[in-house]
Amino acid sequence: MAGLAILRVVKLKTFGNIGGSEAHTARLQETLNADPQKMNLRLIGDDYLPLEEIVQLKIKLCTKYKPRKNAVLCSEMFLSASPEYFRPHDPSRAGEWDLQRMKKFASTSKIWLMENYGDKCVRAELHLDEATPHIHAYIVPVNDKTKQLSHNEMFGGSAKECRIKLSKLQDSYAAALAPLGIERGVKGSKATHTKIKEYYHAVNSQPLSLELARLAPQPGETAQQLYERIQADPVIQQLDHQLADRHRAIEHERWAHQSAIASEKLRQQLEAENAMLRQQQEQLRDLALEDVAWHLGLDCDHQHPGIWNAHGYIINIHNDQWNNFAPIQKQGGDTSIDLVMHVNRCNYRQAIAWLHDSFGATGVDRAVIAQARQVATEFAQFEPRPKFIPPAADERQWNVVHNYLTQNCGILPNFVQAVHEQGLVYADEQQNAVFLIRDLDGETKGAFSMKTRGEGQGYVTLSKRTEGWFHFKLGQPPKGEIQKVVLCKSPIEVLSLASLSIIEKQGNPERTMYMAVDSHKSLPVDFLSTIPHVEVAHPNDEFDTGTVRIIMEQLHHAQRVKPKGKDWNDTLCTWKKNQKQKGPELEL
Repeated sequence: MAGLAILRVVKLKTFGNIGGSEAHTARLQETLNADPQKMNLRLIGDDYLPLEEIVQLKIKLCTKYKPRKNAVLCSEMFLSASPEYFRPHDPSRAGEWDLQRMKKFASTSKIWLMENYGDKCVRAELHLDEATPHIHAYIVPVNDKTKQLSHNEMFGGSAKECRIKLSKLQDSYAAALAPLGIERGVKGSKATHTKIKEYYHAVNSQPLSLELARLAPQPGETAQQLYERIQADPVIQQLDHQLADRHRAIEHERWAHQSAIASEKLRQQLEAENAMLRQQQEQLRDLALEDVAWHLGLDCDHQHPGIWNAHGYIINIHNDQWNNFAPIQKQGGDTSIDLVMHVNRCNYRQAIAWLHDSFGATGVDRAVIAQARQVATEFAQFEPRPKFIPPAADERQWNVVHNYLTQNCGILPNFVQAVHEQGLVYADEQQNAVFLIRDLDGETKGAFSMKTRGEGQGYVTLSKRTEGWFHFKLGQPPKGEIQKVVLCKSPIEVLSLASLSIIEKQGNPERTMYMAVDSHKSLPVDFLSTIPHVEVAHPNDEFDTGTVRIIMEQLHHAQRVKPKGKDWNDTLCTWKKNQKQKGPELEL
C-alpha cells in the first residue's frame, strides 16, 4: 500500500498557546512518547530565540495594525506521511524508518513550505524521536494586501471555507510529495487521529490482568489439563470470536481503504480532465465585448443597459453582438476584433496588437479563435460545395485497360467485361483503370484510379472515402437479399477474390456483395451489422493485420479469410500459372 500525505493545521490564538506548543515540539518539557536517544532537526529558522518572541517580532515588522482580540497569532501545521512510506517492509515497526526516504520527505516538505509561505514560516521542526517522522511548522498568517493577521484568509474562516481551503492545501502538498510515491488521502474522509492522552490511556490499560490471574495454573494441574481448561473457558472462547471478528473487520477495512484510494485517484483524474475541458471551453469563447468596450474607453450608460458611449459612438452590446447607432457611422459586428477595428479605426494587424497589449497573449488567442470560427461558420453556410466529377471515360482506351486487368492481373476476361458493362470500371484518356466508388444506393461518391503503365494508384480528387466504396453483387437471385459481404483491401483484390470464387463454385449461388474497404475509418458498420455473414479478406502483411484487428473488433460476427499468397491477386495469378502447366486454361 502506498503512503498517504498527512496535513493538519491548528490555531494558536495566544502567546501562551504558542509557548505551550513550543514546549512540546522543541522538547522543553518531558514528552512521554518521545525517545530521548534520538535527535530532532530544525529545518527552518536558525534563531534560538523563544518562538513566542519570534512571532511577536514578525507581527511587529510585517503588520500595520495591532492584532484584534481573538486573532490567530500563529498557525501550527503538522506534516507527515503514513508509516507505509517510511518503512514499507513493515509499517508496524514504530520508531524505525528508511533514511533516504526520510531525507527526501524532509527536503521536499521544506521546499513546499518555503514556496507557499516564504518567510512567514518562522520555524519548522523535523521530529525523529517518535513513532513516525513528521514536521511541526509555525506560520504567521500575515495578509500581504491588508498588512493584518488573517488566519481566515490563509486557511479559511467558516467551516465550509476551511474545508475547501484545507482540501486545496492537502491537494497541493500531496502533489509535491507525489514524486516520492506518496499519495493524497481520500477527499472528504472522516478519518481522525488519536489524541496523545487517549493513546497513552490505551497503552497503559490492562484489561486482561484479572483474567490472567484467574486462569493461572492450579496446584497439581497438568499442562494438558490447564490447556483444556483454558480452551473450555467461556471468556477465552468469547475473546477468540472477538479476535476473529476483528480480523475480518481489519481485512474489510483494508479492502475498503484500497477501494477508496482507487476511487480518489479516479476522482482526481476526472477533476483534472474537467478543469482542462473548462479551460479549453474558455479558450473557445471570445473576449467579453463589455470588457473590450471598457478598455477602448467607452462608458456604460447606466440608464440604458447595454449602451456604451464615448468618442461620438453609441454602441449597443447585446449577447455576442454589437451595433453602433451613431448617425454618421452605423455599423455592427459580432467579434471583439471587429469592435476594436471599428472604435480605434485601425486595420486587422493593429487591432491584434492592441488586444495583445490590453488582454495579453491568451486574450489574443481567444479573439482570433472566435473570429476564425465565425468566418468558418459563414463559409460553411454559404460557400458552394465543390462537387466530385468522375474522370471522363475514353472507350478507345478500354482494350488497354481490359488487357491489363486480364493479362497482368489475371482476372477472368468475361467477368471484367461484365463489370465494365455495368459502368463500374472503365478507361480514361490516360489509359488508367477507373473504378467507381458508390454508396449503398448506387450514387457515385468518387473514384479510384490505377495506372496501367508504370506504378501508381489512389483516390481521385474530391472522392468521399467514408460515403462510398467499389462494390458489386454476385449470386442468385439477382435482386435477392444479400446473405454475405466480403471485404477486401482494393478494387483489384475484390475482382481477384470474386474471380477465384467463380472458378471454385462455377457460379455464385449465394447472393454476395464484394466490397473494397481499405481502412476501418470507412467501414459501413451499421450496414454490415445487418448482414448474416461478413468475411474480412485483407492481405497478411503487418499493416493490414492491424486494420483487420480493428474491423473485427467493430464487427464481432465477422470471420477472417486469408489468401494463400501474399494477397488475393497473387493467389489468383499463381492458380492460373498452375493451370497453364496442367493444360489449356478454363474458358470463363
